[in-house]
Amino acid sequence: MKKISLSLLLIVALLIISCKANLSSTTDSKLVDGHLQWIMQGNIYEVNVRQYTPEGTFDAFAKHLDRLKAMGVQTIWFMPINPISKLDRKGTLGSYYAVSNYTAINPEYGNLDDFKNLVQSIHEKGMKVLIDWVPNHTGADHNWLKDHPDFFVKDKQGKPAVAFDWADVRQLDYKNPVMQDSMIAAMKYWVKNTNIDGFRCDVAWNVPASFWKKSIPELNKMKPLFMLAEGDSTYLAKSGFDAVYPWHMFKMMEKVAQGKRPAFSLDSILTENITKYPKNTIQMYFTSNHDENSWNHADFGTFPKEVHAPFAVLTQTLKNSVPLIYSGQEEPMLRAIEFFEKDPMTFKNFEREKFYKTLLELRKRNKALAVNSCFEKVNLGDANAIYAYVRKNGKNKILVILNLSGKEQTIKIIDKKLVGKTYSVFEEKEIILNSNEFQMSPWGYKIYEY
Repeated sequence: MKKISLSLLLIVALLIISCKANLSSTTDSKLVDGHLQWIMQGNIYEVNVRQYTPEGTFDAFAKHLDRLKAMGVQTIWFMPINPISKLDRKGTLGSYYAVSNYTAINPEYGNLDDFKNLVQSIHEKGMKVLIDWVPNHTGADHNWLKDHPDFFVKDKQGKPAVAFDWADVRQLDYKNPVMQDSMIAAMKYWVKNTNIDGFRCDVAWNVPASFWKKSIPELNKMKPLFMLAEGDSTYLAKSGFDAVYPWHMFKMMEKVAQGKRPAFSLDSILTENITKYPKNTIQMYFTSNHDENSWNHADFGTFPKEVHAPFAVLTQTLKNSVPLIYSGQEEPMLRAIEFFEKDPMTFKNFEREKFYKTLLELRKRNKALAVNSCFEKVNLGDANAIYAYVRKNGKNKILVILNLSGKEQTIKIIDKKLVGKTYSVFEEKEIILNSNEFQMSPWGYKIYEY
């Protein structure tokens, strides 16, 4: 016990130090701590165009924009909008990530004008747009395979190599500078012609740092962009990306949800992030995305039923977070969506819409949840089950209390700075917090706004 207690003390000390180092608040300037100001209290909503509606088109999805805006969605990330290769295609429709042409639109979704109109509509509603970019590999019949065979890594037979064990795609060769320039030109095409606000870069972790250090500054000359890397390698954050995937934290969240690890295990990941990444590197926390839904049963297996809520609150309020909501989580869609076939989502009940709206509106109005706001753990109960913390930015402060266990827990607020008049966010009323003990239900969650 003494060894565990000492470890906990060291972790808490590091988290408090990070809190003191992050007291700067957002300003009206375009860049804040190296990031675009609009993302600092923002959020991301991932759109699977193929499955979002029965039609599977840009125009059909556009009918949901007002609803998403009302829910509080700020940045929309579209999964790949490019046409899909037919050679070695998986299933009937193929993988979104087997691109056959980097500067064309998937005809299933519509045409270029349809997408441009959609981007314009999103911008008119005050939201931002990211598109999914696939730089590590192309589809098996991409036009470059015919026109520029030297753009690809070769296998032992001298043929374009399959990327990893993905038989429908071919590995690009980043030792070829002409290929790199062609990739940058293709990315510039979308910024110039559709006015998008950034890229989510697929398998970014397998593309060399030299490319990102070259491409990202060039793209930003056209327009300041938000860059999201699929990967958690330190070099990505040091190569120009604003945000990375928090895979270590997600895996730990899974273990806590399954009862395999105590709640305080999350601290070790936060401490690792403090020492691993440049200050204020954005972590795109999530409980689901297209991969986790289709392959790993997120939302109905990983974080089922009531277990989902406290972890969703965690993703929205944790240190350095810009949270992700995947298509259909507000419904919720409690099944795996097909990846290679048509499998439309059904929007009918929107059971979680108010829950997410509450969180997204809180992020927008309260600077305490900005990326660069301070984070401080607080001890309110059994550390094996209760995970509680304060986020602060100037005069703005919130207290988050999560019961990450299936048992009722006792909460006691000792810190006098947390006692007094506050606003209970989910109860939607002002209350007085005192030092009296109270009970928190299994998988319960509370947010108090000061």
